[in-house]
Order: sequence, then C-alpha cells, then structure tokens
Amino acid sequence: QVQLVESGGGLAQAGGSLRLSCAASGITFSNYAMGWFRQAPGKEREFVAAISYSGRNTEYEDFVKGRFTVSRDNAKNTVYLLMNSLKPEDTAVYHCAADLRSGTDYLTTWGHDYEYWGQGTQVTVSS
Repeated sequence: QVQLVESGGGLAQAGGSLRLSCAASGITFSNYAMGWFRQAPGKEREFVAAISYSGRNTEYEDFVKGRFTVSRDNAKNTVYLLMNSLKPEDTAVYHCAADLRSGTDYLTTWGHDYEYWGQGTQVTVSS
C-alpha cells in the first residue's frame, strides 16, 4: 500500500518560513521523481516544485523561485519543501506527489503524470 504523508504545515506570518516534509512508504522511493503542488480555495491545483529521483535536477514555478527549496533524502524516503519569505498568497493545501522516473532525471510539472498523491497539509500565511 502506497502512502505519501505530508507534515509541517501550519500558520506562519508573512516573511516567515515553514518546512514541509513528505514521507513515502510502499514504493521504492529512489525510483521516483517527487513533486509539490498546491491548491488554494476556489483555485485550480498548481505546480510548485519538483526534484528528480537522484536529486540532481530540480524545477520551480516562477512564483516560488528564490524563496522555496525542494530537497530529498532517499535514505529516509522523504522529500522536503523549505519555504522562506512566505506571502499570504502562498496560503493553500500543499500536496506531494510521486512520479516513477527511475534512471532519468527528467521532471514534469504536469500533475497528471504523477501516480501517487498525499492528502496534503494546510499552510496559512497571515499578513
């Protein structure tokens, strides 16, 4: 049974930081590229960041470049999203997702390419 479990969300002030974690089980984690997506109330889900199976390649949406950093620890089956300089518009439910990409550092920003999804963690940024 595949599980992706996010944690680390909560309430932060504008300009503050949070670090999200996503722990995976039931998959060979090192074979998967991992992505972070978010969905705010009344809005479509949007891509935030992704990291290749090896960690050598990362991709960020423009609105988080320079503020968010994605990383992974394959020994712990965990992917992280460090969020700095938070803005109220970052308020959303953040989901991690897994895309089978063994042997290639290819990344996709297309949510439909990801096979497995976590339930999400709420991030609320106050002004």
